[in-house]
Amino acid sequence: MAPTPDEELEFVEDLEAILHLTPEVQLAIEQVFPSQDPLDRTDFNAVEYINTLFPTEQIFCLLFQALEEAQKAIQQLFGKIKDIKDKAEKSEQMVKEITRDIKQLDHAKRHLTTSITTLNHLHMLAGGVDSLEAMTRKRQYGEVANLLQGVVNVLEHFQKYMGIPQIRQLSERVKAAQSELGTQILADFEEAFPAQGSKKSGGPSIVLRDACLVANVLDPRIKQEIIKKFIRQHLSEYLVLFQENQDVAWLDKIDRRYAWIKRQLVDYEEKYGRMFPEEWCMTERISVEFCHITRTELAKLMRTRAREIEVKLLLFAIQRTTNFEGLLAKRFSGCTLNDGPGKKPETPLEPTNPFLEDEDNVSEKDEDLDRPKKPKAPDNPFHGIVSKCFEPHLYVYIESQDKNLGELIDRFVADFRAQGPPKSGTDEGGAVLPSCADLFVYYKKCMVQCSQLSTGEPMIALTTIFQKYLREYAWKILSGNLPKTSTNSGGLTISSLLKEKEGSEVAKFTMEELCLICSILSTAEYCLATTQQLEEKLKEKVDKTLMERINLTGEMDTFSTVISNSIQLLVQDLDAACDPALTAMSKMPWQSVEHVGDQSPYVTSVIMHIKQNVPIIRDNLASTRKYFTQFCIKFTNSFIPKFINHLFRCKPISMVGAEQLLLDTHSLKTVLLDLPSIGSQVVRKAPASYTKIVVKGMTRAEMILKVVMAPHEPSVVFVDNYIKLLADSNPETFQKILDMKGLKRSEQGTMLELFRQRLPNPPSGPDSGPSLSFSAPTPEQESSRIRKLEKLIKKRIQ
Repeated sequence: MAPTPDEELEFVEDLEAILHLTPEVQLAIEQVFPSQDPLDRTDFNAVEYINTLFPTEQIFCLLFQALEEAQKAIQQLFGKIKDIKDKAEKSEQMVKEITRDIKQLDHAKRHLTTSITTLNHLHMLAGGVDSLEAMTRKRQYGEVANLLQGVVNVLEHFQKYMGIPQIRQLSERVKAAQSELGTQILADFEEAFPAQGSKKSGGPSIVLRDACLVANVLDPRIKQEIIKKFIRQHLSEYLVLFQENQDVAWLDKIDRRYAWIKRQLVDYEEKYGRMFPEEWCMTERISVEFCHITRTELAKLMRTRAREIEVKLLLFAIQRTTNFEGLLAKRFSGCTLNDGPGKKPETPLEPTNPFLEDEDNVSEKDEDLDRPKKPKAPDNPFHGIVSKCFEPHLYVYIESQDKNLGELIDRFVADFRAQGPPKSGTDEGGAVLPSCADLFVYYKKCMVQCSQLSTGEPMIALTTIFQKYLREYAWKILSGNLPKTSTNSGGLTISSLLKEKEGSEVAKFTMEELCLICSILSTAEYCLATTQQLEEKLKEKVDKTLMERINLTGEMDTFSTVISNSIQLLVQDLDAACDPALTAMSKMPWQSVEHVGDQSPYVTSVIMHIKQNVPIIRDNLASTRKYFTQFCIKFTNSFIPKFINHLFRCKPISMVGAEQLLLDTHSLKTVLLDLPSIGSQVVRKAPASYTKIVVKGMTRAEMILKVVMAPHEPSVVFVDNYIKLLADSNPETFQKILDMKGLKRSEQGTMLELFRQRLPNPPSGPDSGPSLSFSAPTPEQESSRIRKLEKLIKKRIQ
């Protein structure tokens, strides 16, 4: 249903209302999108715009006329395009007909060319087969070699025509000719070089030389058979001369084997060098087969006469054999090994010196018998081709080294007893024992020797021997010569206490004994480092599959134990020397001390012993500074707790006595802090780890004396002060403090009850424990307190 005029008017008004924009919006649009087009104006009037473009009716008429003419021109253009398309299709069809004829001519030409070529090949093949058969019968191998290769190449073009009877017949004739040639050539070589008896006179000839060229074209098995038979015949004399029952077959005359093959190679070059093609590498093949035969014969001979093998004889044979293998490497490339160029057997790692940079430093004395010559280059393809047969008998060498090392250790023990410990005040004091270097030099020599002989199981067996005598050296030479102490675990024996009462000194190590301990410690440290290097070098030389079985950790732990025991001996000696002074301290009547003076005699005694021992130990451990630091730390960790325990035995103590003890404690603390450089012209700062131990331990001793000096009344203040200063929740320690103050048992009971009440509650949770942990004063705070105490003591003295 069509809308009424009123509805249309209403729609237009609504549309104008929708499209009408406010002046502000219109102004913003004009600013953002400025335009000079009349169509974009807000007051655009379509009627006025059309009237402006076409002011008269004539212009409208001209416009319509131009449109009609344009339509006619377009129709004409479409007609011409259609005509051109039709003509193009006709031209394409014509070109296709022309090219079809040309393609047919091309196919005909190609087929004709192929036919002519095939006929030529067929003619060549037929003529070649006839000639080949005739030349074969006449043994004209020189002409056959060139012709046969050509016939074979031409025959390859007829592989797709084998269905044709004539072509198949020619192919069978070629195969028959090849078979006949192979049989004929083998027969010629058999006639020229019979398997039995000596070679015929004039064996090599031009005919055989040409026959070898023909063999290159025939089946590879023909060439291999020729080579095999010739080498077997050439080495037949060797098997006779060096039979197992012959005197020259034994190891002591192994040189004669290698001299024989050298003569044979020279003879071969003179007589047969030009008969075989150069690429056959006949000289190398003869040498390789000789090596295989020699290895088999020697292995069988050594199994039969194993009891006659001595180490010198074995090393002699190995040395001569490795020399021969080195000579082969210089002469030949190894291309015939495993019947392929470039295939080389696995070679061992290049031997390297385990401790020194230059292997030439090894003594050359008795070289022929004591060790093989320098190893082959790492790329020697002939290494082990003969010498591999000696590997099952290397146990003779291993047993010999076991015996030699046992004798060496015994000699070290005897020399040490004869020469005695290193003398103090000499360059020997604290130095590494010479026997240690001798042992590892011998180890190095054995390792280099064995690695030249084998990198397999014998190296593992030698490693086991090394481990055995490293442990024996540690036990017999090092631990076995450590001085024996007269104390038990650093404490005093009954006899030493009796001597002390009689005014005698506790037995101490002499200066020579201290030097000996330091020397053993330095030697153990050297052995530890060198054993680690030895393990690395053994792993370098052994087969990769056996590296996991090289492990000298147990031996290194043994030397570490020697080091630890040596340090402990030094600590026990100095610790025991200080015991009488500490005992004297605990027996002094500290309640009767009337005034504070200089440091007490027991402090002077302790300092004297420290000054006697420490400089000697430091000077003798100059090359192992870290172990001297360990000695200082261990002595401090032993001395300070012992000093505190003796401090608790000083009871009762008066105020003045406590001040004197505090002064003594500070003196000892100062000496301990300077312990690493005491008596030295060069003052070095002590390690931070050591300083921390001294400050922590001696500060506790000072805090104990401060608590003793504090008044016990009021009790609450005293208990709180104790908890703050000592941070110790153990009631036994608190009772010791009360004993030092001289309180009665009744007073102590009250104090202990108050102490338990004033203790802070332990933290809850799984990590809570019976002991309390308080933050200890820092070294700076303690130093400030000590300075205040010193000022107080000086005022009292004045």
